[in-house]
Amino acid sequence: MTTLVFDIETIPDTESGKRLYGLDGLSDKQIAELMMFNKRRQDTGGSSDFLRHHLHRVVAISVIMANADKLNVWSIGNTNASEQEIVQRFFEGIDKYTPVLVSWNGRGFDLPVLHYRALLHGVQAPRYWETGDDDQSFRWNNYLNRFHQRHTDLMDVLSGYEYRSIASLHEIATMLGLPGKLGMDGSQVWDYYLRGDIEAIRNYCETDVLNTYLIYLRYQFMRGVLTPKSYERECDRVRELLRTSDRPHFQEFLTAWSKE
Repeated sequence: MTTLVFDIETIPDTESGKRLYGLDGLSDKQIAELMMFNKRRQDTGGSSDFLRHHLHRVVAISVIMANADKLNVWSIGNTNASEQEIVQRFFEGIDKYTPVLVSWNGRGFDLPVLHYRALLHGVQAPRYWETGDDDQSFRWNNYLNRFHQRHTDLMDVLSGYEYRSIASLHEIATMLGLPGKLGMDGSQVWDYYLRGDIEAIRNYCETDVLNTYLIYLRYQFMRGVLTPKSYERECDRVRELLRTSDRPHFQEFLTAWSKE
């Protein structure tokens, strides 16, 4: 079985904002500010400036792929890859491996955003959208079914599907002695993008999937899927992956984790 932990980072889709709100003649920064503050505040009565899902543009998708033989973490494409390429390669991976998906709020945010972006760019994803017409094993347990295991949204499951019980990835990771957010959070992605620092966004996204995967291992231990020994063995695999990497954000994550 292959497990694919994923996380996305997004910025305002200024091109769609320009079309939807008639904002020709403005810079991307000006359009984004109007989208995030004026338009969204109008929709919500001033309670939130968070954009609706279809107005997000994906700038990074980071993943951990784990099976009995391999464990790896990376960001899809390179720093110059287009959004279409990133989204297409994500769904191609699902078509190729049929993995178990794991996320934190993936059902509430990441996947709906990816649905809209795939729709916009004409990205085909037959395995992801399979619900049993061609493969009977997908009739009740598929990527779109909330209460089965082909996609585990940890925030959803651990809250008991109760909105009043949800918690942030950072708080749960920190509570468990994991590094959590390290010097950056999602609210800063747009600023980093404007500075042209896509690499920093990708690095941040990779630490998010590391936190998510380590919480998933604890969840699998809680469920009895992992024994105490196998749980420690899987954590050690993550430590070894980080230890043998020369990438600074992995070393920072390992150091923060080791302090606990």
